[in-house]
Amino acid sequence: MQELEQQPEKKVKEMTLEQQLLQNNPLHGLSLEKMLTELVDHYGWEILDTAMRMNCFNTKPSIASSIKYLKKTEWAREKVEAFYLSRFKRMPRASEAEFELPPRMRTFAHGISPKTPMELTVESILLSQAKAASAHKERSNSGRNGGGRSNGGRSRR
Repeated sequence: MQELEQQPEKKVKEMTLEQQLLQNNPLHGLSLEKMLTELVDHYGWEILDTAMRMNCFNTKPSIASSIKYLKKTEWAREKVEAFYLSRFKRMPRASEAEFELPPRMRTFAHGISPKTPMELTVESILLSQAKAASAHKERSNSGRNGGGRSNGGRSRR
């Protein structure tokens, strides 16, 4: 009797919902070098330095030296990835739960697609940072002076 050669059944790898949503992330499959090159080509080193305040974008910036630094420094890489998603691809803000995840692990609903990059100038970034600092200061001051009085809610006279 002749043995029939049986080919093993090829299992079609079904993607989980999370894997499908991750594929909708513009960072999926994007190398750090390509991402950084896109950002530098569109914004330039000065805007990247102003927006993210990293020395690798300020002192003798180059793609190679920046990649070397970003590969070693997780918080810096995540900051650049978040900038890429929010400003360059203009994807929706992360939910509170997803904010805790690194940008590469965030999911976006199917059908949400990147938009044209946000136009930025050094002046617009500085103005935005000043507004954010002012709002933070206001929240901090109102938290100390506001509703949480230590004297039982009585005013001093």
